[in-house]
Amino acid sequence: MNHHSFLSTLSLIVTLCIMASGCSSTHKDRETAPVRVNTEVASEQLSLGNRTYVGVVEEESSTAVSFTGSGMLTKVYVSEGQRVSRGQTIATIDATQARNMLRAAEAQMRQASDALARMQQLHDNNALPEIKWVETQSQVAQAQAQLDLAKKNLADCSVSAPMNGVIGRGVKQAGETVLPAMPVATILNINKVKVKVSIPEKEMATIQPSTPTRITVDALQASFEGGHIEKGVEADPLTHTYDIRINVANQGQRLLPGMVCNVELKGSGLSTHESGELTVPITAVQQSADGNKFVWIAKSSADKRQGMIAHRQKVQLGDATGNRIVISSGLHSGDHVITEGFHRLSEGTEVCL
Repeated sequence: MNHHSFLSTLSLIVTLCIMASGCSSTHKDRETAPVRVNTEVASEQLSLGNRTYVGVVEEESSTAVSFTGSGMLTKVYVSEGQRVSRGQTIATIDATQARNMLRAAEAQMRQASDALARMQQLHDNNALPEIKWVETQSQVAQAQAQLDLAKKNLADCSVSAPMNGVIGRGVKQAGETVLPAMPVATILNINKVKVKVSIPEKEMATIQPSTPTRITVDALQASFEGGHIEKGVEADPLTHTYDIRINVANQGQRLLPGMVCNVELKGSGLSTHESGELTVPITAVQQSADGNKFVWIAKSSADKRQGMIAHRQKVQLGDATGNRIVISSGLHSGDHVITEGFHRLSEGTEVCL
């Protein structure tokens, strides 16, 4: 082999190696990890008229704790979120003046009582005019009234919980000056709670006081059955929604005011849909460039080397109820509708559930 032929052969080998390396690299680039998605199996059970809303837990009732007089807070024994029992001391104010008034009233009472004892002897011996006897008795009665008032004023320098409950927001701090009827703390009754939900006005007519409900609280990872529903009668002027309040038993006082929850109103009595219709979350429905509506579904791939792949399924829509919408055509019972993660998909993308 001459030198020229050797160089040509070497060049060909190098070229083939580069091409093989490029093909291998391209093949590896195509091997991407499946996209993780969340799905919901389409089922006729989803067409029972269930509606899901966002609600907020409220206390059944609240009571403001306040002083009948004014003064500076010397001690506050509770804090926000603390559970208290009936009769438990909540706070005290400076009682110096009240104690001084009590001592003065006690002295006045002793003086009036002594005068009454002396006058009693004269009265018994018929040596005291009747008008003087009546006047002495009146002075004793006045002194007793002043003493009772002084005792009450001293007792009012401390306030106690009128019921069992949980301390709410806005607790005053020691050193602040309070006025009569100014709330020092608020006690929330949470033996039962109410879940407030805003309902669109067009859906209010379908809700009855006995409509079955289920409340799910993510913070507690628990669900609760709702009870009697109280319907509001005034709409919000901006959102045109009405507030309803669902009574919920609160065993163990796990539900606390302010907790956010999902509220499902159940039963065919709510639905304007016919039995057998499929619904999906409104957020799962997309619109293509040509204006058609579609959802992503996960289906088995024809390629046995792949698992599930994403497929764009054109659908026709029906009425929306709550946060779900009816699919009048395009879906079948058992289809795996992709509800989360579809923003990273294209036709044929491999997915994992």
